[in-house]
Amino acid sequence: MGTGGGEGDKSAVLPLEALLALGLDQRTAENALVNSKVTANLAAVIAEAGISGCDKTVGNLLYTVATKYPTNALVHRPVLIDYIVSTKIKNPAQLDAALSFLTNTGPDSLDTGKFEEACGVGVVVSIEEIKSTVNEVLKHNMEAILEQRYHINVGNLCGQVRKRHPWGDAKATKDEIDKKLAEILGPKTDADNVKPVKKKKEKAAKVEEKKAAVVTAAPPSEEELNPYSIFPQPEENFKVHTEIFYSDGNIWRAHNSKEILEKHLKATGGKVMTRFPPEPNGYLHIGHAKAMFIDFGLAKERNGHCYLRFDDTNPEAEKKEYIDHIQEIVHWMGWEPYKVTYTSDYFQALYEHAVELIRKGLAYVDHQTAEEIKEYREKKMNSPWRDRPIEESLKLFEDMRRGLIAEGAATLRMKQDMQNDNKNMSDLIAYRIKFTPHPHAGDKWCIYPSYDYAHCMVDSLENITHSLCTLEFDIRRPSYYWLLVALGLYQPYVWEYSRLNISNTVMSKRKLNRLVTEKWVDGWDDPRLLTLAGLRRRGVSSTAINSFICGIGITRSDNSLIRVDRLEYHIREELNKTASRAMVVLNPLKVVITNLEDEKVIDLDGKMWPDAPADDASSYYKVPFSRIVYIEKTDFRLKDSKDYYGLAPGKSALLRYAFPIKCTEVVYGDNPDDIIEIRAEYDPSKTTKPKGVLHWVAQPAPGVEPLKVEVRLFDKLFLSENPAELEDWLGDLNPNSKEVIKGAYAVPSLATAVLGDKFQFERLGYFAVDTDSTPENIVFNRTVTLRDSYGKAGPK
Repeated sequence: MGTGGGEGDKSAVLPLEALLALGLDQRTAENALVNSKVTANLAAVIAEAGISGCDKTVGNLLYTVATKYPTNALVHRPVLIDYIVSTKIKNPAQLDAALSFLTNTGPDSLDTGKFEEACGVGVVVSIEEIKSTVNEVLKHNMEAILEQRYHINVGNLCGQVRKRHPWGDAKATKDEIDKKLAEILGPKTDADNVKPVKKKKEKAAKVEEKKAAVVTAAPPSEEELNPYSIFPQPEENFKVHTEIFYSDGNIWRAHNSKEILEKHLKATGGKVMTRFPPEPNGYLHIGHAKAMFIDFGLAKERNGHCYLRFDDTNPEAEKKEYIDHIQEIVHWMGWEPYKVTYTSDYFQALYEHAVELIRKGLAYVDHQTAEEIKEYREKKMNSPWRDRPIEESLKLFEDMRRGLIAEGAATLRMKQDMQNDNKNMSDLIAYRIKFTPHPHAGDKWCIYPSYDYAHCMVDSLENITHSLCTLEFDIRRPSYYWLLVALGLYQPYVWEYSRLNISNTVMSKRKLNRLVTEKWVDGWDDPRLLTLAGLRRRGVSSTAINSFICGIGITRSDNSLIRVDRLEYHIREELNKTASRAMVVLNPLKVVITNLEDEKVIDLDGKMWPDAPADDASSYYKVPFSRIVYIEKTDFRLKDSKDYYGLAPGKSALLRYAFPIKCTEVVYGDNPDDIIEIRAEYDPSKTTKPKGVLHWVAQPAPGVEPLKVEVRLFDKLFLSENPAELEDWLGDLNPNSKEVIKGAYAVPSLATAVLGDKFQFERLGYFAVDTDSTPENIVFNRTVTLRDSYGKAGPK
């Protein structure tokens, strides 16, 4: 039907006897009947052949046609079948060549001369020619035959004959080789009947094994080097890769005609055109980062264009806040849209196509309620208004457009297939009435298209070459193509990839919206959320996110839950190279250096980078060392042990970039558990060599409190790895996912930190300046800890 596809084959129920009459063996025939697609194709092939029975050779060739025929060249299938029935094509080799030729030809006109030449029509290879060639091949391989005897690879010998006679009878060739081998070698001996044992390679020494592993490591695949290599070029979009099966046996095979594809390529200049189509009803999350990586990344890799298209078909859910955020975050992620468009830009064209659909008898105005539609779909029953006259639906649809019908009293539905097992073919709604002004289109419309109606249509109108989406849309592919085929419009290439699922969080916009609106979190940019705004506020860069996405790949197969540790690995890898070092004490314990003069302050140098060159002053920051020093409370304990490297009574520890200190006294408060301060002596000569190294902060001047900062420590938002599976998912929220420390002490150099700055606080983790910061109160968010449970094994 239409220029895009055409009505396919109509199949009756095939009895087993009909397949056995083709000469198929019982098992093959029974397996064929189990597969409805194969059954439908076989019925069509038998009908086109005009036979009720045939010999086994012809039957097996017809079965191959039914199971392997290229769907982009269906127009030529009757021609091929005629060649088989008339025995012009008489063996599998000829048929394989014919199928290959027709795949490349597609729906274009068939050059029968080239076709016959390509598949050896009329070429006769006599038994004498086969015998002569077999003798030559065996003579050439005689040394190997005598050595290996009946263990010789007969398939290889047949292949050598086939190179000389590609259209020769394969069975006759095999029989002749077997006969000649028996003449040369005589009867099989006991040794000939023993299956040869493959020799195991000797294990090399462990050191050599490691060397060999480096040398013989398999090179990365093309897909690993370029994840976009799996996608076809725009000019290849004439093949069928979606078949729409109807409950009555009809099959629509969606593909672009030569004329439609040429018109599309002329409009695009042959460039790849993709689109990133978010719905502006919330903030984007890390799953959208994967979609951007694929949509924008493919266009960039092929020197094409990617639209940023707002899917704004629901006027009640869209907000300008979300539109502004999406445009800004796409830019932050490193992508530049070719154009920014809205589905609402095409409302007029969509309306006109809806009218055309009604005129074709492929849409109707329906008055069923949502509950009735659901019930009728479950029972596979047609709506009572499905077959109303076309003129009546046209008038009612016009009344809908003019606002003359109440909201909820009518919808426009596509006339698809209510008896189809795929519910996405059950007469989907194309338009519904909503008396709500549109944020972008204003108050011009009171009828709005559905996603299922608008999405494929706008893809076609924008000449999108690759329509890429997540796997849950796979079952909607038939309805996507149904509409384009019905209207004779250009059909983009559709490909679905696995959606991104990460542990200990939720990715559903509905759940995210609830977390935000019910104030379980502090807004869409809460650093505990895996929204892109939340990740950015936490201190994660777009390059780290894209590195994580690239590492995962863009395949269809893996829909598993990815541990959040894997994301943290990529974040940590980048920050380890880019975040300068500094020292902060979260829970300070006062240490008085008793052998240092009260007024004395020693300025020391702290390294901003582990490999800071000694002659580069810009790679160091000043660390004051004075009589009053603060260490972490957790770095002191009263009872020492062999595996403890902190400070304890009578024990020494090294202060990072400074001196060893030894605890000489502990000052208690009102109870033995309340330690007010500890007293220590420092070793100015650094002759003591303690194992433990502590971070610390000192008073920058006598009696002056160190720089006080606020530090926010974040943990996983949910306790369970997959909270989305839980009925009471909100009950799984981690009560300790956020800890605010208002009295942390920092080195003086952090006083100038501004938004965008990132640091490694030594021994604590990586931190970034938060948006809540003021000159009087600098706030740091912990981006990720130093510990790396994932990276020990390396990225997978």
